[in-house]
Amino acid sequence: MNKINFSLIALILALNACHSAADEISARTKAAQDKANSAEKSGPDGGAIFRQNCITCHGADGKLGLSGAKDLSVSELPLDSRIQIITNGKNLMTPFKALLDEAEIKAVAEYTLTLRDQTVK
Repeated sequence: MNKINFSLIALILALNACHSAADEISARTKAAQDKANSAEKSGPDGGAIFRQNCITCHGADGKLGLSGAKDLSVSELPLDSRIQIITNGKNLMTPFKALLDEAEIKAVAEYTLTLRDQTVK
């Protein structure tokens, strides 16, 4: 009788553990899908793209000015002009139309607006 009870308890525990593992896998899958959907809705990360492609000349804060790069902290260019320059380049600046899609270019342009020094009028 004890053998049967022990076997029954072991079976219940094993089934419960499998069920818990399946729940954990489902929860992690759902969390990953939610994160992917959220990233898709929010669009590209302009800051990350800027850090990958622009800091060499503009610097992390937009003030470096290497190779004639403009100081983005004092730039008063509107968003559409920034998009045009990022897309087609200007002077020594590389055009990014072959490297980035329109959404990525817009995200970078929007990010550069955040580098503007708030004391500049």
